[in-house]
Amino acid sequence: MSTSREVFWSIGELAERAGVTVKSVRFYSDRGLLPEASRTGGGHRRYGPEALEQLRLIRSLRALDLPLPEVQRVLEDDDAAGRVLEDAVAGRLRELGSELRALRWREAALRLVRESPSAERADRLRLLGAVSTPPNTAPLARFWRAWLPPRMPARETAAFLEVAVPQPPDEPDPAQVLAFARLHAMTTAPCPPGRQPQPEVHRVAGARGAALLYAGLAEAYELAGPQLRRAREPYPGEALDAYVAAYASAYGTPDSREFRRLLAGRLAAEPRLDRYWELTAVVLTPPGGRPEPTPGAADDWLRAALERENAEAA
Repeated sequence: MSTSREVFWSIGELAERAGVTVKSVRFYSDRGLLPEASRTGGGHRRYGPEALEQLRLIRSLRALDLPLPEVQRVLEDDDAAGRVLEDAVAGRLRELGSELRALRWREAALRLVRESPSAERADRLRLLGAVSTPPNTAPLARFWRAWLPPRMPARETAAFLEVAVPQPPDEPDPAQVLAFARLHAMTTAPCPPGRQPQPEVHRVAGARGAALLYAGLAEAYELAGPQLRRAREPYPGEALDAYVAAYASAYGTPDSREFRRLLAGRLAAEPRLDRYWELTAVVLTPPGGRPEPTPGAADDWLRAALERENAEAA
């Protein structure tokens, strides 16, 4: 039985104390989120202090923009309330991060359109319209998967994609937006009929040889990176030795002066993806910063070093 010291409020009084609308109180009550202390003879709801505390908690959780199902989980699972709330907040933070990236991308895209010469706006709008917001790198990954040899081990494929597919910056400038849109257009365009997407010099190594090749090339590019950052001219050395060794191991042949001459000739005859790597460098480089070395730039440097070594040995 209730005592005279107990306090009960009508739905309007509870709404006023919690700073919400009567409609909100009724909605949460109908969902079973607010405990009713009793009902009047006329069937009107009466609420006690526990309901006020619960309602304030609901309001706080909703102010964090948590969806109602997550709020309900927090309220219903007393034993795991802390974990449930932590998971809900973490999930919402991920969603907000994605929303913020999308907004920053749209802002940079709008600035790009505003700053574009009128004669180029239509073409740039077409490029931008083909890219999702926030941008998705899946088309670039599909391009490289088609470029790689079939049945290449998954671990080596993932390692290659990590360095070959540039991640769009969280806070891009218009030039980076345009570069990524052009990369998207380039990698989604149909391959010309009769043309192998992968260079012959890589394809002949097969799946197993390609795995050895790309692992060795990654090491060579890493060694060449500091030289590119210092803007040093290509020269024979440790990075070039690792570069040649990658191809030699893929082909199952020893490194020799004759092999280096043959390799230089094969590489010179292959089609190149210079434009891809130029655009990638723009995407990866912060505004006003020194261009970041890409695998393409490192490969160019190492090819030039190989040509220089062969010329000096002739």
